[in-house]
Amino acid sequence: MYLVRAEAFDAFYAREYAALVALAFVLTGSAAQAEDVAQEAMLAAYRRWGDVGEMEFPGAWVRRVCANVATSLARRRLVEARALLRLRGRRVEVAALDDGAAVFWAEVRRLPRRQAQCLALFYMYGCSVTDTASVLGCSEGTVKTHLARGRATLAPRLGVHTDGGANQ
Repeated sequence: MYLVRAEAFDAFYAREYAALVALAFVLTGSAAQAEDVAQEAMLAAYRRWGDVGEMEFPGAWVRRVCANVATSLARRRLVEARALLRLRGRRVEVAALDDGAAVFWAEVRRLPRRQAQCLALFYMYGCSVTDTASVLGCSEGTVKTHLARGRATLAPRLGVHTDGGANQ
């Protein structure tokens, strides 16, 4: 009995990738999305290479996966577009901030990302430390640290004098 030796994935990838991107491009109409779709199809092939590499036509299998991913992407984009059209007329007016608040929030935006997120959730949204930790997926201690560091950084920037107490 003659056994066919499976091709190495690297060789398969090099041979099939360009044509796969071309297929994805004609199905999606976007070069960037075509590369994403082709990569996703190749990733599926790589994950199952033990089986796919033994197939008589592994290129056909990966092209089918590519076509299915492109179709799913098109459906998802259509659903998103419909949702955006439905929601387009529902604009929320954001109240104008007075000068003091505008300066404060501008300074908050200059903080490191996590500190700014903690301060915004805690002060603007009214989240407790526990709720803020839950939203950000971190511990309560981490939230407390970010709040304290953010406050410590903001105080001199905003001209607020503290005596170093914990509840300033």
